[in-house]
Amino acid sequence: MFALAALMMTACTDEEAQAQTTNQENMTQKIYLTIGNQTRPATLGSNSATEALVAALSESDITYDANDYGGFEKVGSLGHLLPTSNSNTTTAPGDIILYNGNQIVLFYGSNTWSYTRLGRIEYDSIEQLKSFLKAGQGRVSVTLSLADPSAINTV
Repeated sequence: MFALAALMMTACTDEEAQAQTTNQENMTQKIYLTIGNQTRPATLGSNSATEALVAALSESDITYDANDYGGFEKVGSLGHLLPTSNSNTTTAPGDIILYNGNQIVLFYGSNTWSYTRLGRIEYDSIEQLKSFLKAGQGRVSVTLSLADPSAINTV
């Protein structure tokens, strides 16, 4: 993959190469979601909402409450207003979506609406995702962070 990126960059101007490098880096920005005693990584997309979210997370973790809605999502108020770039979007399980600029929606099903896409939760099976999100079990506390809180730090 790196060889392909390097090959693509040689055919571009320096400014285009920098933009491609920045876009590739933004597509791999990780955040971590913690619910209960479980943590899952998520990969963010590249837009003004994700940039604002990362900026907020660089100051401190964000914890909010989320509730089941419609049998296909967990939704809760972020407590921060993020910029939107809404478009008609059909979601899939694992999608992290911004709704109304201040609501984070974590999908374990699908829906079509005007949303701003933030990223995707990494998971191995739909059962694992539903278990992690405690789908259908009511309110959960969700913590978003830039660092994996389950990682072991050594000095």
